[in-house]
Amino acid sequence: MDEETRYEAVRSRDARFDGAFFFAVRTTGIYCRPSCPAVTPKRQNVRFYTTAAAAQTSGFRACRRCRPDAVPGSADWNVRADVVGRAMRMIGDGVVDREGVPGLAVRLGYSARQVQRQLTAELGAGPVALARAQRAHTARVLLQTTDLPVTEIAFAAGFASVRQFNDTIRTVYALTPTALRAAAPRTGTARATPAAGIPLRLAHRGPYHADTVFDLLAEESVTGIEEVIGERGARTYRRTLRLPHGTGIVAVEETHHDATSGHATGTGTGSASEAVHRGGWLDARLHLTDLRDLTTAVQRLRRLFDLDADPYAVDERLGADPRLAPLVAARPGLRSPGTADPEEFAVRALVGREGAGRLVREYGAVLDAACGGLTHMFPAPAALAAAPGTLGALATALADGTLRLDAGADRDDAEAALTALPGVDARTAAVIRMRALGDPDVALPGGPEPVLDAWRPWRSYAQHHLALALTGA
Repeated sequence: MDEETRYEAVRSRDARFDGAFFFAVRTTGIYCRPSCPAVTPKRQNVRFYTTAAAAQTSGFRACRRCRPDAVPGSADWNVRADVVGRAMRMIGDGVVDREGVPGLAVRLGYSARQVQRQLTAELGAGPVALARAQRAHTARVLLQTTDLPVTEIAFAAGFASVRQFNDTIRTVYALTPTALRAAAPRTGTARATPAAGIPLRLAHRGPYHADTVFDLLAEESVTGIEEVIGERGARTYRRTLRLPHGTGIVAVEETHHDATSGHATGTGTGSASEAVHRGGWLDARLHLTDLRDLTTAVQRLRRLFDLDADPYAVDERLGADPRLAPLVAARPGLRSPGTADPEEFAVRALVGREGAGRLVREYGAVLDAACGGLTHMFPAPAALAAAPGTLGALATALADGTLRLDAGADRDDAEAALTALPGVDARTAAVIRMRALGDPDVALPGGPEPVLDAWRPWRSYAQHHLALALTGA
C-alpha cells in the first residue's frame, strides 16, 4: 500500500487494516489504528508506520481511545518466511525477553548487527524496541485486569527493572502505571486475582468462523490435557500449557464478540452477510504458575486459533476460484488453526489421537491438582526420546535441536529434517508444517483434489474449505 491508499483507509476508518499499519498525528503526538473513531487528521499531519514500536521510537504515544496496542498482529508475519518474518514471530513468542538480541540472532543464523539493521530498515524499529512495545502491552493488560502489585507486574511483563518499566509506561501511554490502572474501563466486576486467572480478549480482524475451529479442537482433543465442554455454539476449550518458565491452564470461549456492537455473537448460524463485521474477540482466561509466561502463552493461543489471519485477503483470493467461491461464501472468515505447542503437535501427528492419549497416561507429568478433566501435561520430547522406532527418532531430534519447530524456525529446513527421519512420510511432514509452524500456504500431498498455485499464498485455507465440503460439515 502506498501512503495515499493508507490515508484513504484511515479516512474510511477501515478496520481491515488494523495491525497492518499504524498512523501517527504530528500535531498531537499520538499514534492510532486505522479504524480509530477520532476525527480524521489532515493528510499533511499524518505519518505512517509498519509497527507500533516504530511509532513509539519516533516519539508518539498510544491513543487512549482506540488502543492501537490491542489490535491483531499483522498477517504478514505468518506468510513471510524471510528473516524479518521469522524474527517477528520469535519476538512475539518472547525470545528477546528470555534470550536477548544475541539469542534471537543465533536462532536466525545472523549476527546481532545484521538482525538490527534488517528490522530497522524495513520496520522502523529494532528487536529491542519491538520487544519493548510488546512488554508495554503485557504490562497494560496486567495493570488493568489484575490487582497484582506494580513491582510484580514490571518483572512479569519482562522489564529488567522497575525504573525501566515506569519510564516505558509513561512514554507509551503518557500515564504513570498507577494512573493507567485507574483508567481501566469499569465493568462492574471485581478485578481478577492470580488464583482466578487473567481474563483476556483475544482480538481478531474481520469475520471469525469459530464453530469450525472448535469442531476441530473437539475432534482432536486428547483426554487429560484438553477438553471441549458445552453445547455447540457456546463451547469452552480448555487445555494445559507447557511454557518456558512454568505451566498454565487456559479456557477459551467459542462465543465471540463483535467489535462493532460489543455484543456476544453465536457462531455458525448466520448468513454470510451477517457474519461479516469489523472484527472482535474471543474471551479467554489464563492461569499461570509464572506470570513471565503471559506474553508467550497469549501468542501461542493466537497461533492455535489463527487470530492474526487476514480473512479479507484470504477470502478475496480463494473466492475468485469458481470451485471455492461457494465454499468461501458459506464460511467467511474460515481459519487454519495452528497449535499451542509445536513439539507436542508433531508427536500427535505421528502417533494419532489414541496414541497421544497413551503417551499422556504413561509419560505425562501429573498436575498437582486436577482442574476438571485436565490432569496431565503432555510429555516433553526428552521424556519420549527412548521410545522405539520413529517416535524415538522424532523425540530425539526435537530434544537435541536437530529439528526446530519454534515460532521462528525455517519452514523448509524443518520439513526437510522431518522427512529425513525414518518413518515420517511427506504428508505427515506437510501437516506438521501447516499446523505446528503455522504455514498458511501448504499443499498437502495425496489429497482428493489437486492443489492449485492460483490459491497461493493461502493454500492451507483452501484445503480446509475442501475438507469441510467433503465431510458436509
